[in-house]
Amino acid sequence: MKALIAMSGGVDSSAAASLMIERGFECIGMTMELGQDLGSGGEDMPNGMPDEVLEAKKASERLGIPHYVFDFRDIFRQYVVDPFVSNYKNGMTPNPCVQCNKHIKFGEVFSKADELGCDVVATGHYARVEFDEKTGKYLLKKALDLSKDQSYVLFNLTQKELSRTVFPLGERTKAQARALAAEHGLENANRKESQDICFVPDGDYAGFIESYTGTVCPPGDFTDKSGKVLGRHKGIIRYTIGQHRKLGADLPGKMYVCRLCPEKNTVILGNQEDLWSKEVLAGSFNWILGLPERPVRCKAKVRYRQSEQWATAEAISDTEARILFDEPQRAITPGQSVVLYDGDIVLGGGIIKSLNSSI
Repeated sequence: MKALIAMSGGVDSSAAASLMIERGFECIGMTMELGQDLGSGGEDMPNGMPDEVLEAKKASERLGIPHYVFDFRDIFRQYVVDPFVSNYKNGMTPNPCVQCNKHIKFGEVFSKADELGCDVVATGHYARVEFDEKTGKYLLKKALDLSKDQSYVLFNLTQKELSRTVFPLGERTKAQARALAAEHGLENANRKESQDICFVPDGDYAGFIESYTGTVCPPGDFTDKSGKVLGRHKGIIRYTIGQHRKLGADLPGKMYVCRLCPEKNTVILGNQEDLWSKEVLAGSFNWILGLPERPVRCKAKVRYRQSEQWATAEAISDTEARILFDEPQRAITPGQSVVLYDGDIVLGGGIIKSLNSSI
């Protein structure tokens, strides 16, 4: 069988490629050119190929497999960067990795796999895919190494995509991946792991948005939930639900961001107890195993590093779901993802639209 390996230049995708070769696949490496220095008005750096492309090329040469580079800069901006900017300006806190996986790392990559005659796509994600003989469905499951599990950002995968997806590192640890890369003489075996959004490497989201759009986000009022003005904020894109640091105002005690109101350009502040909610409405919802006919008991989480919590989820349309947690959850944030689990199986997930808050 022929496999297309999505290679980022990092150790994980390179280790995944080496495992696919060991399993007897005819492998082709591919790297997506997504654009660099997007904060400079959307222009790319004039320094030739980015480091990640060069690293992926070197790894492919070392492994003895062909390697292609595809220019995805325009669609990356269209499906990932522009929505990221728009969502922030509209008072949400998006997770661009979710959209990148949906539209780019799987959507566009599968198109390239078809062009190159590849049967499957392999990536360096820490997750697992299994076929359930009883239901005839493909299961998306957590990685065995829960400290590296990335199933939370993969909930958009469909049955068709899962049937052609391989996650070679799903049963490995990060240390084992590095050791595997070292065994194959790969230079990126000890490459530092990136923790930031790829197009905002310094973590300054507000600075990126203002540079990318060429506009400054205007200041506005901090208010309490009754509408009383408490001070001035520095632009709505600089705040997220649950934030209490860097508010920059002389406030009456310790206060937290509880709601963002872009239509009025206000940031509503409240107390710790104002941050807790039980009910979530999510859109763009993907039920991996199919739309359920009745409410589902499951565990759910509303951010990547959160521990799962018991909840009841129900489909209220083909693309919307309501999740009711058994216990209130802190700082549920529109724009982030809510993902449902049955043990180590991902049932599905969607983008948080609203919550039942008193604010």
